[in-house]
Amino acid sequence: MNSVPSSTNSSIRDRVSSLETDEVDLGALVQTLWRGKWRIAFATTLAILAGGYYAFAIAVPTYTAESVVMLENRQENVANLDSVMSGLSGDQATINTEVEVIRSRGLIEKLVNELDLIADPEFNVDLRPEPAISISKVVDYVTELITGSPPEKPVKSEREILDTTINNVLKGLSVTNVRQSYVFNILAITEGAQKSADLTNTLAELYILEQLDVKFEATKKATEWLTSRVGELQVALEEADISVKEFSTDTKLVSPEILIALNRQLKELRDRYSGAKSSTILARDLVASLKAAKIGGDFANMESMTDDPILSRIYAQIKNGNLGARDTFSDRFDQIVERAENGLKRIENQQSAMQRSIADIETKIENQSVELVKLGQLQREAEANRLIYEFFLGRLKETSVQQGTQQADSRILSRAVVPIEASAPRELMVLALAAVLGLLAGSALVLLREMRQTGIRTADQLEKLTGMTVIGQIPMIPARRRSKVLKYLVDKPNSAAAESIRNLRTSLLLSDIDNPPKVFMSTSSLPGEGKTTQSLALAQNMAGLGQKVLLIEGDIRRRVFSEYFDIKEKRGLLAVLSEEAELKDVVTHVDDLGADVLIGEESASNAADIFSSQKFRNFLKSTRKAYDAVIIDTPPVLVVPDSRVIGQSVDAIIYTVKWDSTSRTQVREGLRMFETVNLRVAGLVLGQINAKRMKHYGYGGEHGAYGAYGSKYYHD
Repeated sequence: MNSVPSSTNSSIRDRVSSLETDEVDLGALVQTLWRGKWRIAFATTLAILAGGYYAFAIAVPTYTAESVVMLENRQENVANLDSVMSGLSGDQATINTEVEVIRSRGLIEKLVNELDLIADPEFNVDLRPEPAISISKVVDYVTELITGSPPEKPVKSEREILDTTINNVLKGLSVTNVRQSYVFNILAITEGAQKSADLTNTLAELYILEQLDVKFEATKKATEWLTSRVGELQVALEEADISVKEFSTDTKLVSPEILIALNRQLKELRDRYSGAKSSTILARDLVASLKAAKIGGDFANMESMTDDPILSRIYAQIKNGNLGARDTFSDRFDQIVERAENGLKRIENQQSAMQRSIADIETKIENQSVELVKLGQLQREAEANRLIYEFFLGRLKETSVQQGTQQADSRILSRAVVPIEASAPRELMVLALAAVLGLLAGSALVLLREMRQTGIRTADQLEKLTGMTVIGQIPMIPARRRSKVLKYLVDKPNSAAAESIRNLRTSLLLSDIDNPPKVFMSTSSLPGEGKTTQSLALAQNMAGLGQKVLLIEGDIRRRVFSEYFDIKEKRGLLAVLSEEAELKDVVTHVDDLGADVLIGEESASNAADIFSSQKFRNFLKSTRKAYDAVIIDTPPVLVVPDSRVIGQSVDAIIYTVKWDSTSRTQVREGLRMFETVNLRVAGLVLGQINAKRMKHYGYGGEHGAYGAYGSKYYHD
């Protein structure tokens, strides 16, 4: 029984999974690139040739010219007119703005017109000769085939031609600012040396003139506006002066001093009026008292209320008994009362006169105040108009003085010189760049090919993938037909293929010296991997040692032995298992092979069931006794389960992997299928190795029978 413990299977899986990491093996990467060195060298050579052809035959030489312009961030003006003549500031925003001004389409349009670049085919594509083959011609041809008439080409307007020319000129111009400075580099790259110099110098000059034109236009507009404004202000000033004069003429205007005197007079009148009011009150009280005393008839009281001496003498007469003096006293008292009443009337009249004078003066003061205010307003308006007029008149004179004295905000530091040599193409740089690109492209192709390659090319790769030992490496046998394989092995006993089979035989027999295997099973992942050819060659090789060998066709589904041997109408394995015939009666001894061959037979029963029977196990036991070595060629493990069933009864399982064909996934899956039934593979064989392709891949000088040094020992 060929079985392996589950712990061993687990260790194998661990070794395999440990190899499936995402780490980049730099050594393997370098080896891969080294193996593809000829591909890389070819790609590099091809790129250099293409680069050389481009640089020396196709590329049109171009010339680069450069002029240098400096931005003046301070200006010294003849007169201080900041709005028209001030220089530009030196901040980064201003510098970036000036760069865009130099590259502006308006300035480039002036450049195109100045140098008549519309007539230059380099910039006006419509003047270029049509290529013999182009995409537009192909499209037109196809359109004509479809529609039956050639398509109409649109006619470009002068503006469209000019815009296209401007676009092409912009592509050949470059404006950059020197870091931490006010310096601009203007570069022009064209197909002509003189043309490049003319472009950059003319653009610099147009840029300077553009600044002067802008300032001149600004000064002109300022002068026109100031002239118009000064005229308007002059008219306004004259109208204000006329208004002041007319107002002064039409009104009875007094001076402010007289108005002050009137105010003083008004105050005095008000004070006198106040005194008159007091006097009126006293006089009115006196009259009332006198009248009251008269009514009372008390001569003593009446006499005491007056200070009249006459009335006092008359009262003395009355007191002396002169009663006739009473009438005289009354008459005199009436005269005093009348005199008091007249004094009251006089005071009241004076008070009314003062009141009228006060009202009259107040009216005069009010009228004079209003007129003075209006006069002051008119005078202030006239003065304000005079100041504005004088200010704008002065600005107008400053602007008039500035005309013709404008300075540009930039100046040319150095003019472009006509380049002697072309700046492009730089042949050496093109070749170097082509070599680098070729090297990178070749390396990328090699790595891409290696990444897409899922097959296995070396025993080392196979061992790292599976964690198992590779016991044989079989080169491809140069036989176009399977029937020629045996003849090649007989005719070429010292060939690399024959020697590789001997190495395989040696590895198998020495794998266990004390108990060497006798029953071998040969299988693979998929059909066509060379396991049958390998079984046949191994049987011949073992027979060459003088051993009695039996080769059994275990693939009873396909039965390909008929393509190798001329065995017809012969019973085989199923006849022995069904006990319809003895083994010795159905085997065929092939002289060129030196071994007995037991072919398979078509069966209605399932092949896996047949190989699972006790009869098959008994059959193998009998062959062990009758033969020194038994080799069973079985179906692929990923296709049918037959090999896993047969493997339960053999001593050694040989697993063949086709070189550069069987994918890593298929190999891992095939080995896993054996692990699921606790079968141990004795060793792996890398078969059908193409020596020429191995050398092409870069492995030819490193590995055994198909190595470069093997030709000294083998004779194919």
